Amino acid sequence: SHLSVLLASPQADSLLPHRYLILGGETTRWDLLDQLQSLSPHCQILNHYGPTETTVGVVMQEIPAQKETPASTAPLGQPLPNSRLYILDEDLNPLPIGLVGELYIAGAGLSRGYLHQPDLTADRFIPDPYSPTPGGRLYRTGDRARYLPNGSIEFLGRVDHQVKIRGFRVELGEIEATLNTHSGIRQAVVTLWGEQGSDPRLVAYVVQDPSHPPNTSDLRGFLKQKLPAALCPSLYIPLRILPLTSNGKVDRKALPPPDLNRPDLEAAYEPPRTDLERTLVEIWQEVLQVKQVGIYDTFFDLGGHSLLLIQLHSRLQTALTQPLQITDLFRYPTIHALAQFLSQAVEPDPGGLEQSQQRASTRLASRGQRSHGRQRARTQS
Repeated sequence: SHLSVLLASPQADSLLPHRYLILGGETTRWDLLDQLQSLSPHCQILNHYGPTETTVGVVMQEIPAQKETPASTAPLGQPLPNSRLYILDEDLNPLPIGLVGELYIAGAGLSRGYLHQPDLTADRFIPDPYSPTPGGRLYRTGDRARYLPNGSIEFLGRVDHQVKIRGFRVELGEIEATLNTHSGIRQAVVTLWGEQGSDPRLVAYVVQDPSHPPNTSDLRGFLKQKLPAALCPSLYIPLRILPLTSNGKVDRKALPPPDLNRPDLEAAYEPPRTDLERTLVEIWQEVLQVKQVGIYDTFFDLGGHSLLLIQLHSRLQTALTQPLQITDLFRYPTIHALAQFLSQAVEPDPGGLEQSQQRASTRLASRGQRSHGRQRARTQS
């Protein structure tokens, strides 16, 4: 996610590394690597993989100058010293090259388990039947993988409904369970959607209570009170019924692709009225991948997030002559407010500014908690 932002920047040549780059946290797409290698041909790229439960890094792959696999993502690589990896079937039998199984990790890096969660620890950390020493354990990653002919490991997704988005682990079931507690929702399913080369986003499909159906602003505000920002879907798609398989389970493959029209927001749609507003709307539509943007719609209510905000800032700097700081986009989060600011008539939309200030306060508080936690961890160690 961060690499795609750097590549999209007009200052990419000065921002990108020229000697080494280590990537991790998400699957690495070949199209991004091709762009990077064309801009920085002498940079050595290392793809890194490892869950937190195994002290992060356990596998590494040096990315060659030429693509060696037909897969859309780069291989994970081979185990680092003191780590052992297995691709096993449901009965914990090793699988040969090419067959897909679940990835298990063993070795010195395994953590002791989850604090005060013995049941979860027992479920994810199991006895290692292949351990060279008694009492060895395996960590069950929940990742699907297979061996490539050269011995490297290819990541193929999850065995459950956990996904990675912008480096965050997201349990889709947690979001669904929270949505189902809303009085206006009868049933909800959440998926990760994104075409090749596009920004992946969480999409919620909801069956509403027809007596009081909530709009997108209602659902977004409801989830923000209960979940971290990374777990809040960008799009909410109302359906009359959810598609089912023959055995009565939700057929996720049959869910319709999301409609990229303007979502049903609390603010009424107002079209652009000036040349500047029309220019801003066109840029927002391209960055957000939304077909219709009103001048009173806020960037975040349309599915924007911090990384997209950086892309937006980069596009605006290229298209406009006026100086613009990225903090200005937080202060003026609607087309109307931003256009007034750029026209030197600084009269921000009060509602949008208030919401933006609330978001900023929440982010600062969250950042402070994380900083305090890191400081406390260093003190304890």
